Amino acid sequence: MSHHLSRRHLLQLATASAAGLGLTACGGSGSGGSGGTGGADGDSGRITVWSWTTAAEALRGVVPSFERDNPGITVDVQDLGNPAIWDKITVGLASGGKGLADVLHIGVDYLPGYMEKFPQGLADLSKLGADRHKDAFVEGLWPTVIGKDKAVHALPWEVNPLGLFYRHDYFEKADVDPASLSSWDDLIAAGPKIRAATGAQLLGLDKPGTVQDMDFFQNLMQLQGAFYFDTEGRVTLASDEAVQALTVIKRLNDAGLLADTAGQGTWKRLVGQGKLATAPYPAWAIEYLSDKFPAQSGKWRVMQPPAAVPGGGRSAIVNSTFLTVSATSKRRKAAWRFVEYALTKPAEINRMFASGGVFPALKEAYTDPKFSAPDPFYGGQKVLRSFVDSLTAGAGATNFTGDYSRALKLASDAQSQVLIKGADPAEALKAAATQLAQQTGRQQAA
Repeated sequence: MSHHLSRRHLLQLATASAAGLGLTACGGSGSGGSGGTGGADGDSGRITVWSWTTAAEALRGVVPSFERDNPGITVDVQDLGNPAIWDKITVGLASGGKGLADVLHIGVDYLPGYMEKFPQGLADLSKLGADRHKDAFVEGLWPTVIGKDKAVHALPWEVNPLGLFYRHDYFEKADVDPASLSSWDDLIAAGPKIRAATGAQLLGLDKPGTVQDMDFFQNLMQLQGAFYFDTEGRVTLASDEAVQALTVIKRLNDAGLLADTAGQGTWKRLVGQGKLATAPYPAWAIEYLSDKFPAQSGKWRVMQPPAAVPGGGRSAIVNSTFLTVSATSKRRKAAWRFVEYALTKPAEINRMFASGGVFPALKEAYTDPKFSAPDPFYGGQKVLRSFVDSLTAGAGATNFTGDYSRALKLASDAQSQVLIKGADPAEALKAAATQLAQQTGRQQAA
C-alpha cells in the first residue's frame, strides 16, 4: 500500500512538478510529435520498467515467471520513487521520448494529459492486440486508455473504488445505524449525535490549504459523475455538481463536524487519538488503517459512500494506474508482452496484489477467495468484497486532462475561501472556473 499512503500530499507535489516541467504549457501537437518514429517492434532483449515503491516491488515479483515463459526477454524493474517518476516521464516525453524506459507506470492523474500533450509519445497498443482486453477490466477505466487516434495506449492495473471507513464503536455508542445513512445529508444530521457521544468530529480536511487537500471534494463530484473537466475537456469547476460538493463541505464545517488537519501528520495523529469518526477513502486504505492503527482493531468498518445528493449514486472510481509502452522503445513487442502478462493473468495480478496492495482492475482477479475473506481488523467484515461489489455498479471515466494541476490549485483556493473566510461556494467556484478557463484557453461547459 505504501505507494499510496501519502497520496494526498505526494499528488500535489507531483502535479506541481509536472506543471513546472511544462506539461500544462505544451502545445496541442505535443513535443513528442516525433516520438512514434524512433521506436522499433523488437520482441526480445532487455526491457526496462519504471514504477515506484511497493508497486515496483510487486512488478519484480512477476519477472521470474515472465522470463521463464518468454525466453529471450529479460526485465529490469526500476523504482524511481514518487513524485520523482513524473519528472522523469514528463521530461522524456517533452524531449521526444529520449531516455524513457520501455514500460511506464502512469497514474490516471497524468495519463490523459500525456496523451493530450504528447499524442505520439506512447505506443499504439491496438496494433499489438490490446483491444481484445477491452471487456476484461472494470467498467469506467477503458475510456482513459483511448487516445484521440481511437487507439489503446495503456492497460489498467490498479483501480480504487471509494468507500466510507467509519468507527463502528462510535456509531454504536451514538445509536446511529450506518444502514440509515444513504446520503451526506443523513450523515451531517447524525454528526452531532456522534460528536456528543464520542467527542469525535466526522472527518478532517486541511482547511487553509497548506497542502491541496482536495480528495474529498473530488470524490463528492465523482459520486455525481462530474469532475473539473467534462469528457470533452471543457471546464466544469462551476457546475451544479461542483457547487453541491463544496456546499456539503461547508455544511460539515458550519456544523462543527470538520476537523482541521493542517500540519504534517495531523490527520494521522487525530485518527490515532480517536478524534475522527470516518475516513472517506478508497480501497488502498484497507491496509493503511490496519497497518498504522493496530490498537483500533475491530473498531472500524466500511460502507458504501453516502451519496453527494439524496437519491444519488453511491459508487465512484476515484483513482487508478496503468502500464503503457513508450513509443520510442526499441522493443515495443517485448514490452507489450510484459504488460499483457502482468495485467491480464489473474494469478500474476493477485500475486502483485498480495505483495504490494495494488487493488486490481482485472475483473477475473476477484474470483480468488481472498476477495471474500473476513478481515479481523474490520470485525470480520469482508471488506475486499464490499469494494468489489461497489465496482459492479459502474462508474464514469474521470478526465483529468493536462491541466489538472491548475484546476487543483484553483479549487483548493476556493475551498479554503469557503472554510476560512465563509465565502459562498457557488461564487468561489464561479471565480475559480473563470480563472481556469482563462489560464488554459479551455471553454467552460454550459
